[in-house]
This record gives sequence, structure tokens and C-alpha cells, in this order.
Amino acid sequence: MNYRMILYIMGQILKGVGLFMLLPIIVGFIYGEEHVVSSFGIPFIALMVVSFSLTVKKPKDNSIFSMEGFVSVAASWITMSIIGAVPFVISGEIPDFADALFETVSGFTTTGATILSDVESMSKSCLFWRAFTHWIGGMGILMFVLAIMSSNDSRTMHMMRAECAGPKAGKLVSKSRFSARILYVIYISLTVLETIMLLFGGMPLYDSIIHACSSAGTGGFSIWSDSIAHYNSVYIEMVIAVFIILFGVNFNLYYYMLIKKFSPAFKNEEARTYFGIILTATVIITINTMKIFGSVGEALRHSFFMVASTITSAGFATTDTSQFPVFSQTLLTLLMFVGSCAGSTGGGMKVSRILILFKTGIKELKYIVNPRAVATVKMDGKPVENDVVRGVSSYFILFMIILAFSLLLITLDSYSIEESASAVITCMNNIGFGVGRFGTAGNLGGLTSFSKIVLCFDMLIGRLEIYPLIMLFASKKH
Repeated sequence: MNYRMILYIMGQILKGVGLFMLLPIIVGFIYGEEHVVSSFGIPFIALMVVSFSLTVKKPKDNSIFSMEGFVSVAASWITMSIIGAVPFVISGEIPDFADALFETVSGFTTTGATILSDVESMSKSCLFWRAFTHWIGGMGILMFVLAIMSSNDSRTMHMMRAECAGPKAGKLVSKSRFSARILYVIYISLTVLETIMLLFGGMPLYDSIIHACSSAGTGGFSIWSDSIAHYNSVYIEMVIAVFIILFGVNFNLYYYMLIKKFSPAFKNEEARTYFGIILTATVIITINTMKIFGSVGEALRHSFFMVASTITSAGFATTDTSQFPVFSQTLLTLLMFVGSCAGSTGGGMKVSRILILFKTGIKELKYIVNPRAVATVKMDGKPVENDVVRGVSSYFILFMIILAFSLLLITLDSYSIEESASAVITCMNNIGFGVGRFGTAGNLGGLTSFSKIVLCFDMLIGRLEIYPLIMLFASKKH
């Protein structure tokens, strides 16, 4: 294990997080909030000192393999979550460190679950940092570092595989560093475009930036307790719904469209299934909720937004889903598991995994009926490698084991089994809202510190997709 190189990578990442902390300081100065000098200034200086001490000299042995890549990613995410919580504690706006850590992990992992009941009372700078953690975590701070670092391609690929969501990670171009830059250009462009579109809808500039950052990371932090419903604007709701759906698409497809390779983009089976699920679920929930909203138009408006927000793991809300019929609530819960596309900023298990699991099940049924049958799992008309199929099956098994164990721990808080399960499901799938008191109209502030720490690990497991955290703890045995 090349620990010196791992520390060097972590130093680069902490440097990036420190530089990002300058933005809420600027926001604080704009709005006359003097506390930003200590709240963000102290952790900024500490980050710069630590990061420069770790990166002042590059290790002679700069080899990075799968284990180092996974450990670097997991350790960096835990470290930046701990440090990212410090401004909330110093400012006194979230004085309890467990609460501040939960809010920060929820931000970086783009979960959007919150312990806050009065969001409006927070300062502009802290609200900005809270939402900006979504933007940082959406594409991943490591991807940002890879985009600006001059680094060996074989090393960066191991780290990209550790942080990129989905069954597999690939390069867009011959150099991983250039791939990271292309992805960030697309990411920034979509964020800026959404900000402009929200401005056209009459949303103030500050609000537009906040919600565009949250949308980009498909996180869901808002500056209002009633989320997007606060604006009561069909235009704003549709802009955000469309953009969170776009952020839930594999970013590789946008690159193909930019270089005018439209065929692989439009024929992508995962993307077509993703849009098909959104359309089907919207129609079904619209029909099921028409009596509640009183008209087809209102039912369609809220159904489309909540389906988009759920499947992309955005966590925004325009209505209280606890008032939906149980059928619709159940369907939304299933969408939490499905999630968005691999290679996007969305959460969940990813559509590609669900497709592979489904097709693997069909293949096994064919073997049972006819043991001599020759069947293969295919995606986009091409056979899926056995290693990928086995990896997807292993991931699903591990996911369910961790979910069950987390649920057992959370039930120590004596909430109902439905509410406890929804808290674990929403955190592991990085959604942001569950059912009952943990639904769109509630928060997770009533949980004990122990449960909040458990859910923090669940959020990290969901965002990093299990293996990096397992490798982090397993590495201590080597």
C-alpha cells in the first residue's frame, strides 16, 4: 500500500475543498455577514496548511493501483465531510457536531436529507455552502482534482473507477485527465444554463444559484422549508424538473452528442429505459392522484415533478407526498431504488444495474426451462461481460445486507418499521426524503446522534457505491 501517495492525493483534494470555501466567504461579505471570517476563514487556513504540508513534495513512488484508488477516495470523502461541517459549528447555526456532520455528509453525497426544521433562519453564506456541497459532490471533488492535476493516466483511471457511479467507468478520450475536464465543462455549462433559465422565471439571482447547484448535484437542499413549493410557479418547477432529469443522464452521452455521434446517444438502452420509467410512473401517479388534486393538470404537474425528483435522487418537493395514496407512495419508494443512469450525478442503484439484474433473472429462468439453452445478458445489443454481471449481482447482495443491518440499528430509536426503513432507504439511495415524519414535510432531526452517524455511513456507502469504504477498512489488515 502506497500510503505516501494516498496522503499526497488527499492533500490535493483538501486543497480543492479549501479553495471552494472562499466562495461562501465572498457571499458573506456581499451580505454583510461578519461571522464568515471565523466560520470559514479558520477551516480555510487549516486546510491550506495541512494540504500544502502533504503536497509540498511529490512522492518518488507515485504508483496507484485499485486498492490505493479506493482508499484515497473513501478517506478523502470522510475527511472533507468532517472539515466541511466545521463552519456550521463555528457559526453556531448547527452547534451540535453530529448534526453538522449529518448535514454536510448529506450535502457532499447529494442526499439532501436534513436535520433542520427552520432553514430560513440560517445565514446566506451557510445556506450557500450547504447547497454548494451538492455541486461539489455531484461530479465529485476528486474528479475536479483530476481535471486540474497533471497526472499519470493509469493512476487516475483507478481513482475515476472508485468515484464514478455505475457498474463500470470508462474514458471519453485517451487521457483520463482530459475526460474529467470534458465532464466538468458539461457540468458547469448545464449549471449556468439552469441558473439563467431560473432567472427568466423571476427567481432572484441568489436563489437561482442555490437551486441550480442543488439541481446539478441532484441533491435537493433549498433555502425554504417548503422547498420548491415556496415559489408556487409552474415554470420554475418545470425548469428544475427538466434539469434534474438531464443531470440524471450518463454524461458520456452528452459528449457523444457534442462530437455529433448521435447514434450511440439515442440508442443507449439505459437512457431509453430511464426516460420510459419517468414517463410511465408519471402517468400512473397522475391517474392515482387526480382525486387529491382535483384536476388532471394539477395532478400531472406534481406527479411529474415528484417522479423526476425521486428517480434522480434530487429530493426537491412541490407537495407533501404523505398525502398521496399508498400505491403512489410505494411506487415512489421503488423509484428510489432504481435511481438514475450510471455516470450521472443521480443516486439509487442505477438503471443499468436494474436492467442487468432483470436480464440475468430472465437468463436463469431460461436455463431452468431448458438447461441446454444458450442465453447471454446483453446491453445495447452487445453481450455484457461475465465480470460485470457478477459485479452487479455482488453489489446488489452487499447493498441489501448493509440496508438490513442499518435498519436493525436505526430501529433502536423506536420509530415505526416503515419510518425506520424509509430513513435507511432514502440515505443509502441518496434521495433526501422518506415517508411519515421523514417525508417531504418532515426531517430527520429527531434521530439520536448514533442513528445519524449510521445514516452518514449509509449516505457515503450509497454515493461511493460500497466498495471504496470496504477497501478503506480492509486496507488496515494489509
